[in-house]
Amino acid sequence: MSRRGPRPERRGRRRILISIKTKLGTLVVGAVLLTSGLALVAIRTSTEFRYITIFAMIATLLITQFVAQSLTAPLDEMTTVAGSISRGDFSRRVRGADRRDELGDLASTINRMADDLEAVDRNRKELVANVSHELRTPIAALRAVLENVVDGVSEADPETMRTALKQSERLGRLVETLLDLSRLDNGVVTLKARRFEVWPYLSGVLREANLAASQRGLSSTSGLHNRTDVHLHLDVSPPELTAHADAERLHQVMANLIDNAVKHSPPHGRVTVRARRGPWPDSLALEVEDEGPGIPEALRHTVFERFNRGQVPAQPGPGSDGGTGLGLAIARWAVDLHGGEIGVAESSRGCRIQVTLPGSLPARD
Repeated sequence: MSRRGPRPERRGRRRILISIKTKLGTLVVGAVLLTSGLALVAIRTSTEFRYITIFAMIATLLITQFVAQSLTAPLDEMTTVAGSISRGDFSRRVRGADRRDELGDLASTINRMADDLEAVDRNRKELVANVSHELRTPIAALRAVLENVVDGVSEADPETMRTALKQSERLGRLVETLLDLSRLDNGVVTLKARRFEVWPYLSGVLREANLAASQRGLSSTSGLHNRTDVHLHLDVSPPELTAHADAERLHQVMANLIDNAVKHSPPHGRVTVRARRGPWPDSLALEVEDEGPGIPEALRHTVFERFNRGQVPAQPGPGSDGGTGLGLAIARWAVDLHGGEIGVAESSRGCRIQVTLPGSLPARD
């Protein structure tokens, strides 16, 4: 963010803070001028001061009531809306957010808070729904396998046990995803950065992806996919390129990006992983590019949000279940921990996601 950004806002807030003071000052000055004017009228017309005083008091009270009403009515509405929010109703908003005074600023703040709380409540409900859905399938499958074995319908042969093991592993991946999500929210993850060679490191990541796909489906937080038809290609330049990062967290990033690219690749498609020196000293630039349908520009800012499964359907591969919608959110979290950047880049075909790591880790409190 540019350092110039907050300055206009501070000037705007300073200008806004003057407005209510101006209203109150105008009220005081108006009351004084009214009283003084009526006093001069009383002197020139020989009117008794008690009548002038009573009239001045009534006029001042009416003006004060009018100004006070314009100031307190929004506060009453804010109190009502705040009470609704405290009861869990996030649908109401405060009117008058466009006022050019502190009350307008307060109304905008309350509305933003209501938006944030509504989003948190929606994410919580989505979390319960998604986790319930994801847990139900492997638990039901595992239960069916065990019931068949107990009832004597099937034997506890290696094939049956492999089926049970596959469902147990799926449960384990989901639990690991939820643990990552909990660490993300609580901010308890510490980075263990070290220097490593990029080529052998990324080769290992791709080798694990190929091995998992050939044995039991591509395994990651985004789902389980048997996409053995997709070719994974690695391009590192220069070959001796090194990086300074937390290898485990970076593995999460690359595994999720590769999994997402494989999931959306066409039959016999190609996923390319590139690594280059970044724009800053000791930085690293990574890319994962596929040949799928790509991401519409209007949706690119939402693909890293939690539970976002996207509007582009995954290619129909054996075992593809659509995932939890947490893989890219966890990838962004891991990149943010490094103080890096991640985003969807322009591409003539498919989807291209860029990751930039600064090399030196940010200081953490």
